[in-house]
Amino acid sequence: MVTNFLFFFVYLLNFVTTESSLVNLTILQTAVAKGAVCLDGSPPAYHLDRGSGTGVNNWVISVEGGGWCQNVAQCLLRKNSKYGSSAKMENQVYFSGMLSNEQKFNPEFYNWNRVFVRYCDGGSFTGDVEAVDPGTGLHYRGARIFKAIMEELLAQGMNKSENAILSGCSAGGLTTILHCDNFRILLPNSVKVKCFSDAGYFVNIEDISGKPFIQQFFNDVVTLHGSAKNLPPSCTSKLEPGLCFFPQNAAQQIQKPLFIINSAYDGWQVRNILVPRGTDPKGAWNNCGANIKTCTPDQLKVLQGFRLNFLKALEGLGPSSTRGYYINSCFAHCQTQKQASWFGPNSPRLFNKTIAEAVGDWVLERNQFRQIDCPYPCDKTCG
Repeated sequence: MVTNFLFFFVYLLNFVTTESSLVNLTILQTAVAKGAVCLDGSPPAYHLDRGSGTGVNNWVISVEGGGWCQNVAQCLLRKNSKYGSSAKMENQVYFSGMLSNEQKFNPEFYNWNRVFVRYCDGGSFTGDVEAVDPGTGLHYRGARIFKAIMEELLAQGMNKSENAILSGCSAGGLTTILHCDNFRILLPNSVKVKCFSDAGYFVNIEDISGKPFIQQFFNDVVTLHGSAKNLPPSCTSKLEPGLCFFPQNAAQQIQKPLFIINSAYDGWQVRNILVPRGTDPKGAWNNCGANIKTCTPDQLKVLQGFRLNFLKALEGLGPSSTRGYYINSCFAHCQTQKQASWFGPNSPRLFNKTIAEAVGDWVLERNQFRQIDCPYPCDKTCG
């Protein structure tokens, strides 16, 4: 028994150390003077693993995800966690998937300058409220954090880059969409800028009870964080600011090339948008929400409807010669930072391409990948 345990431990340790590397946390103390601080007032942070060889002048940035806080109570909870304070963040994180430094695990970006931006504002880096409530000590300064970290990376050498990619997962994927054009503005014109969003295409649909839960939630986030002035003006000039937190409304006018990676059966969206807390008091969706293979025929019918609504919201962006997308049917959320779903022998494939291969083709302009998977359960590569 002990021998088996030791074998498993050694195997696990070898798996972690070969597919990923530990990268130190950098606390950006100089941001405090700019008011660019986390919810608790602590300085923002990031992790940087330097590029080498042919990738030394290329940069890829991944913005951390982690939901949002829509009211003071939720933000106070975040304030005492790594999602609201750099004092609570790990000193090191593993870089894997799109951040891996090994070519066999990350064929295109392994030797680029790879950055992981920590998420500690709770508003997808859009907030900017000057006043700080002395009773709570909460700071809503996400937009300032984004600018301060990007300025720091420019000083670290990104200003001389040939290619600069902004990406992110979940709430970080939404950040990528909302800030794509802002990112372009911060960089010299000589830099080739592109953005890809992973699991950040949150759709405005009603929940299973027929209520617009996510619409109200995003409206509360935008109001609390004072986000309106940092959302795309092309959207806020036509719609209420809360609606411009949705990619289907905000991404239409993005000028820079954008690649969207998402599951049409996004597990997080199913559990939190389609079936949010309070809509399923008897827990009928608990198993289905955790594993699509356990869903009843009636639940699958609802999920197929969700997929159609998702695709409708995506198609609503209209045509674009620079936009690409990889929409698979895996019951997943965030696929670029996990080695198993990014690039490997058993990774999901769409038209025989892994996510890493499709993104690489699009970034390096070998192929404008635009593919949507067939409905569940036809894709046998999801595992």
